[in-house]
Amino acid sequence: MDKYIYTGAIFLLLLSCVCSVFGQSCEGRCGASAGLCSCEWTCESLKNCCADFKDFCVETQPYSGTVFGGTDFVILHTTFNKTDNVVCRFNNDIDTVGYVDELSRGHCISPLLYETGWINFRISSDNAITRGVCVATVHTGKLDSKFKAVLVNATKWQYYGTPNVSGSLQMTWDTSSVKADRVNIELWGYRETGKAYTDDWQAEWKYLYTLEKNHSNSGSFSFVPQPAAPQFSSFEFGMIRVSSSVNPDGWWNVEATWTEDHALAWHLDDTFRADSAAWAWDKCLAWDKYETELPNFLHEIIDCPCTLAQARADTGRFHTDYGCDIEKGSVCTYHPGAVHCVRAIQASPLYGAGQQCCYDSSGDQVLTGDSIGGSTPDRAHDWGSPPYKSPPRVPGQSHWLYDVLSFYYCCLWSDNCSYYFKHRPSSGCVKYKTPKSAVVFGDPHFLTFDGLSYSFNGKGEYTLVSAEERGLIIQGRTEPVTDAAKATKMTAVAMREMSSDVIEVRMSSEPNRLEVLQNQQKLSFTEQSWMDLYNVFVFSPVSTNVTVMFPSGAGVEVRLRGDNMATTVLLPELFSDMTLGLMGKLNGIAQDDLTLSNGQVVQNISNPEEVFSFGASWAITKNSSLFTYDSTFLETEYKNAPKHDATFFPDFYVSENSSDPLLNQAVQICSGQGSQFCSGVLWFLSPPENGMKNGTTYIQGSRVVLFCDEGFTLKGSSERVCQQDGRWSGEDTVCAPKATINVAGIVAGSVIGGIALIVIVISIVLCARKDKKKKRRKASVQSNEVVTSSNF
Repeated sequence: MDKYIYTGAIFLLLLSCVCSVFGQSCEGRCGASAGLCSCEWTCESLKNCCADFKDFCVETQPYSGTVFGGTDFVILHTTFNKTDNVVCRFNNDIDTVGYVDELSRGHCISPLLYETGWINFRISSDNAITRGVCVATVHTGKLDSKFKAVLVNATKWQYYGTPNVSGSLQMTWDTSSVKADRVNIELWGYRETGKAYTDDWQAEWKYLYTLEKNHSNSGSFSFVPQPAAPQFSSFEFGMIRVSSSVNPDGWWNVEATWTEDHALAWHLDDTFRADSAAWAWDKCLAWDKYETELPNFLHEIIDCPCTLAQARADTGRFHTDYGCDIEKGSVCTYHPGAVHCVRAIQASPLYGAGQQCCYDSSGDQVLTGDSIGGSTPDRAHDWGSPPYKSPPRVPGQSHWLYDVLSFYYCCLWSDNCSYYFKHRPSSGCVKYKTPKSAVVFGDPHFLTFDGLSYSFNGKGEYTLVSAEERGLIIQGRTEPVTDAAKATKMTAVAMREMSSDVIEVRMSSEPNRLEVLQNQQKLSFTEQSWMDLYNVFVFSPVSTNVTVMFPSGAGVEVRLRGDNMATTVLLPELFSDMTLGLMGKLNGIAQDDLTLSNGQVVQNISNPEEVFSFGASWAITKNSSLFTYDSTFLETEYKNAPKHDATFFPDFYVSENSSDPLLNQAVQICSGQGSQFCSGVLWFLSPPENGMKNGTTYIQGSRVVLFCDEGFTLKGSSERVCQQDGRWSGEDTVCAPKATINVAGIVAGSVIGGIALIVIVISIVLCARKDKKKKRRKASVQSNEVVTSSNF
């Protein structure tokens, strides 16, 4: 390595001289080559930057802030004249006024942007120098708590004015977030105007009024809320802003810290406080009517995973809902009874709708047919969706307006949840299909999408997955485990889908840390764990875990365990029959997984030389490489070397190392045979009308017991079992009314019957007496006849 360092130093010295002579500059060239010197993000480590690289390709502190603006970004590594007038242009169309501090550092205050992700902005000053930089704007729910003001007892704020909720409210903030001795506490509200789903549908973020002026920047504020004036009370959710008191009320684009968005129960008018349930009921009915006039979005959202285990494993399509996170012990305010919820990562294509899936402590999905805490879809995806800026794609705010406030109206402030669930029913998981996954780990072991296991110890850069029809490319780099060992391990993966940013995840020289690069520039996760990038999301909650998510639903998980990196690729069903590469063909046929790049199939997978030839055939080309070469070592060993090192021969017949910590890494993944955790079909079973049920689990083998209310008789099956085909055993269950007893009829019948019986008895007695008299008369006549005859 010393020769590399020495050579690099000589080259840097020569390059500096040449660049000075020819006047090469990075002005307007950040991220690109400037000719004889470089303005690429790799130039610092390669030591070939243009002399003014730091002046024009600047960095900021912090590097992220809220979408609502007010973040003070300090421009690092360059200085300004203290008298300079600084102008900051965000997204090429929004200008804000910056300033220069006593240390000659430039500052830019971010504006309201209505979108998340990496935002370009340029800084211009009086000397006409323009500097470029990118900063991340973040959804309030994902923003680190240190950047937000906090509502103490947020539930009280959002129920204020309902029965038994009153008194004072308190909020706190980090005093360093606003550089001022005195601050103003202001309320801002959000609404959307115009006709929904038309060009005149617009977002409106508005200053309403000031709660307190010239308040000491103590980090705390308490007050007793008063009902708002009529012109303000129509705003039913919003945020509180803390900013310097030197600014006029409601001044835009000033340094500030914001609370999270919340329902403004505390500022609603006297009508709400007099009878909050009646007020909310009226609002619920109005929302119900409005919803019927809007297009139905339910048909275009994806179904939920059947179980919590599946939801947490399907990282390409679902991600933790920050408001209900089992790992953080969140109180699931909007889903009582649930312990964890996930959201579909991608919004639906036409309407920008979202899907939310919630699960109970047993890992079963909670449905709205069983519980107020059931999974609910969203008309507006909580995290927004490109192109953002306009409803219903405004991050957070559109979702609050169409999906959250209505829940307060119908469920939390009144008891009319049936109206809400009529428009936001749980979709279940009838159509849910688990993703297929492939894994590479250890030195390196592969498990393909169709469950074939093999090892490939080539040195170089190879195609792990190629799906040309979907534009998905995933590449892997292997390096020797040690200088002496005849084995390799995966040290980097790079990926892109269609025109997305290129994401590379690689092992770092620092222990217990993965390094993430976006288009060759290193990303920091010190402030935020989630990054909205161009057509790709990246999540890194800890330095050893990185998850990459693409619009197609493809996901890539990279995990560092000790000195080994494991990579799992998860693909939804739409990738069937489309993949090639070291992770195999996703078609359910393991026999053709080892298909060479020329189309030939390995005939004997037990022959390691044949398998090695298969792997070598998937070496990438120099022009197709997605990797970053930001060191002399990488340039020499990989960029300027053959992509498959034909001089490196592994020992084909070394037995598996049982102490390999990643040898069993592929246990409980959704690929290959077995994996019962990945299967299950849910078909919601409702209780019979005039009856109830015991059981809310709807996966294969689940039992549900059904019974009827008092006064009804159960007909059909009283117990039903979810079968493999997604249908329930037995017959449909019906609760039929029991036969009723007509007491009056019985009494009347009894009386009439009694009378009839008496009449019959009397008739019989009379008939009997009459008959008896006839017999007596006849006997008397016969006696007379006898006497007379004897007289003869």
